[in-house]
Amino acid sequence: MDPAAFPATPFTAATAPCTRARLRKAVASREVVRPVRGAYLRADVELTEIARAQAVALVVGSTAVLCDRTAAWVLGVDCMAYSELDDPPPLESCVLRGHEPTERAEVVGRTRDLREEDIVVIGGVRVTSPLRTAADLLCLLPRREALAAADALMRAHGFTVADLRRLLVRYYRRRGVIQARNLAPLVDGRSESAGESWTRAVIIDHDLPVPQLQFWVTIDGRPTYRLDLAYPRARIAIEYDGAEHHTRPADRRRDEMRRDWLRAHGWRVLVVTKQSFSDEAVGAWIGELRAMLAAV
Repeated sequence: MDPAAFPATPFTAATAPCTRARLRKAVASREVVRPVRGAYLRADVELTEIARAQAVALVVGSTAVLCDRTAAWVLGVDCMAYSELDDPPPLESCVLRGHEPTERAEVVGRTRDLREEDIVVIGGVRVTSPLRTAADLLCLLPRREALAAADALMRAHGFTVADLRRLLVRYYRRRGVIQARNLAPLVDGRSESAGESWTRAVIIDHDLPVPQLQFWVTIDGRPTYRLDLAYPRARIAIEYDGAEHHTRPADRRRDEMRRDWLRAHGWRVLVVTKQSFSDEAVGAWIGELRAMLAAV
């Protein structure tokens, strides 16, 4: 079956132009993707914010408001675990008190007290606002994941720490609110990846000073090298090397050239990767960083 025979907008198994067996084959061959549980999209169609909302609209009820990780996903911030990429988790939605939560296998239905300003409409679907979504995830997710999600939502949507603090006043006695209030002052939209956010969280949780984000090193008065995290006075650079931008040979050569220059000019460089977050690995590089700071 020609992939173009599938709709260019999200669809369900019931509305697919083929049998369920053929649809399963199309998913297996990556002609079609399953962006959310219960909905499908042709693989060559861009998964925009509107397309995400349209996919979810096929599954949730009209009274529902998308919330938590599903809301973040629609808003352009992916909080899903690697193991969930091929098998999307149930959608997370809520209803206002007085309405019945969605009861479908594809949906986790909850009840929440939401105000008008807590809700935005995207592609005809009601979604918790970026600010409300960040506050909810600061309560719900494990600490490092929570900070990374809130950083990304702030970067994409531009709310402030003051906005978060004002909203969290309403979260009296909510589960997770102590973590949320502790993390809120640390949320920073300048963090450009979850790995950078995780690195910063580990540093803070080991009672080390909060590093500066996206610090520019100037050469002859021109901003030349931007460091993910830095202690400028101590001339310590902390770089998170994610797989997306640091695995190709050209990327590695570029990284080494800039780090050679930094070292030659008195900077000490600490490199963190996704393998650096096991207990043993954290102990090693945090110990190294602590020694660097003590040597100033």
